[in-house]
Amino acid sequence: MFCYQCEQTDRTTQPDRPNLLALGCAATKGNCGKDATTAALQDVLVEVDLGIGQYAAKLREIGAPDPQYAAHACFDLFTTLTNVNFNATRFMALIADAVGVREKARRAYETAARAAGVEPENLTGAAQFVPATKISEVVGQAAQVGVAVDVETLGADIVGLRNLNLYGLKGVCAYAHHAHVLGYRTDDTDAGIENGLAFLAGGPDDSDALLGHALELGNVNLKVMAMLDAANTGSFGTPVPTPVRITPVAGKAILVSGHDLHDLGKILDATAGTGINVYTHGEMLPAHGYPELHKHSHLVGNYG
Repeated sequence: MFCYQCEQTDRTTQPDRPNLLALGCAATKGNCGKDATTAALQDVLVEVDLGIGQYAAKLREIGAPDPQYAAHACFDLFTTLTNVNFNATRFMALIADAVGVREKARRAYETAARAAGVEPENLTGAAQFVPATKISEVVGQAAQVGVAVDVETLGADIVGLRNLNLYGLKGVCAYAHHAHVLGYRTDDTDAGIENGLAFLAGGPDDSDALLGHALELGNVNLKVMAMLDAANTGSFGTPVPTPVRITPVAGKAILVSGHDLHDLGKILDATAGTGINVYTHGEMLPAHGYPELHKHSHLVGNYG
């Protein structure tokens, strides 16, 4: 496997692999616990979603955008960014679902193009990629679409710039997904996500274009963060400074990690009056500042 998308990445030297674009987890299992099979399936899932982006961008070009395609890609890319998703069977299901959505997008594009008097383009690359049906075969396909592909021919700089864009897009998609589940989306952010997917699907190999697009993604990210802020404050109120307990309370408890205020709110509603306490963990700490979450007396503190 090869993965270098997080702060846990292996930084030890690998003299037998001098052409790797950077040091990263390259053994049978990453530092986070992710295995080679999961890493490969995640790369294949991304490839299918790049194809979704190709068709979604074409739909937008002819004036028939559809938000469902950016939303689906956001969820998929978010799952690849979260290093606790180690279930190979689940990723096979996600890949199959993504293929179905891509085909739906293809049909929608072809129909809309003909209705507009335009002959549909025959898109190639990720738009036509056909994942195998067996896990072992899909793992083999990852060598042709994974994060290190083309490093031998294009060099570490170009492939690294591609991944700068890919990982930036993954971050954009993660926070866009959090906003989507709260019922918030904007056309600008959908367009930016579709463009990011389609750009990478084209196999860019020009450093100036790659750097320029990374800056464009930065602008998309600002819009996504504004959208997420509106979603969070619109759903849970404007956060205020709030004391947070960091010592345990006796009794049964649920620990909630991550960033998803929507899920935390649902858990708090479901456990109200049951005697079960709820703690946030790590990056969920800011949740205590939101009035509609803090009002629950059984949101008792933060761990870690």
